[in-house]
Amino acid sequence: MDINYSKEYEAIVEAYKKAGGNPEGLFNSEYASIVINNHDVLAKNEVPGLHISYSKIKDGVKVKISVEDDVQVKNPVHLCFGMLPREGRQIIDSDFYIGKRSKISFLAHCSFPDAEHIEHIMKSQVTLDEKAEMKYVEQHYHSESGGTFVYPKLSAKLGKGARLVEEFKLKNGRVGLLDIDYEVDQGPMSSCELLTKIFGKKDDKIDVKESIHLNGEYASGTAKSRLVMIDQASGNVLGEIEGNAAHSRGHIDCYEVVQDQGSIATSTPKISVTNPLSKVTHEAAIGRINKKELETLMARGLNEDDAVELIVNGLLR
Repeated sequence: MDINYSKEYEAIVEAYKKAGGNPEGLFNSEYASIVINNHDVLAKNEVPGLHISYSKIKDGVKVKISVEDDVQVKNPVHLCFGMLPREGRQIIDSDFYIGKRSKISFLAHCSFPDAEHIEHIMKSQVTLDEKAEMKYVEQHYHSESGGTFVYPKLSAKLGKGARLVEEFKLKNGRVGLLDIDYEVDQGPMSSCELLTKIFGKKDDKIDVKESIHLNGEYASGTAKSRLVMIDQASGNVLGEIEGNAAHSRGHIDCYEVVQDQGSIATSTPKISVTNPLSKVTHEAAIGRINKKELETLMARGLNEDDAVELIVNGLLR
C-alpha cells in the first residue's frame, strides 16, 4: 500500500467521508484503492489480479485499471476523487478493462467541499470482456455555493455475456451544473443497467443523456433516472435505446419531480428498432411530491423544507 500521509491526505479523506465513503477501504490493504486530490495521486493500493497505473496529464490524472481473467475481486475497489481548493479544473481520464469471467465492484466518491468555481471532467472508457461483470457506484458531495461544474462521460463496450451496472448519485450539497453523457455498446447476451439519482436546488442545472446500443442477440439494457428539482432548478433527461439485434430487450424509465413554480423538468425518450425480433419500451412521468405525504410529515412536527428533504431522500435512496 502506497500512501502519502499528509494534511492534504487527511483533508481529502474527511471530504470522502462527507460524500458517504467508508475510510476503512482507504487504509485496509485488503481493499484496492486510489486517492486523487486536484492533480496529485495521494494513495494507491492493488490486490492480486487487479492492476492500477497512473500518469499526470494537463489539469489532471490518467488512470488505468485492469483485472486479469478469472479474477473475483472480493472487496469493493474504493476510488476517491476530489478538489480541496476553492477554484480549479480537474480531469480524470480513466480506462477500465475487466478480463474474461472476472467480477468487480467500484465505490467512487467525488468530493468538492469548498468549491466556489470547480470544473471536474470525468472521462471513462470501459471494456468488459466475455462474461465479465462490473458494478460502478459513483456518489458526489458538493459545496452549497453552486459553483461546481461536473461533466461525467462514459463510453462502454460489453463483450458476450458481460454485465455492467452503473449508478450515479448526487443528493448532498448543490449540484451546480451537471452534464452526464453515457454511451454503451452491447454485445450478445450482455446486460446493462444505468441508474441516475439527483437532487437539484436553487438554480442548479442538470442534463442527463444515456444511450444504449443493443447490438448483440439477446442483449438487454435499462436506463433508469430519478430527478428531483426544487426552487429554480432544471432537469433534462434524454434516454436513447437502439434495438439492433434479434431478441434484444431495452427499457427507459424516467421519473422527475418538480416541487416549486420555478423548477423545470423535461424528459425525451428516443427508442428505435432495426431488427423485427427486438423490443424496446419506455415510460416517463413528471409530477410533484405527494401532497398527502408532505402534510403527514408536517403534522408530525417537521417544517416544509425538512419534510421535502425526507421524502426526496426516500425517492433517491
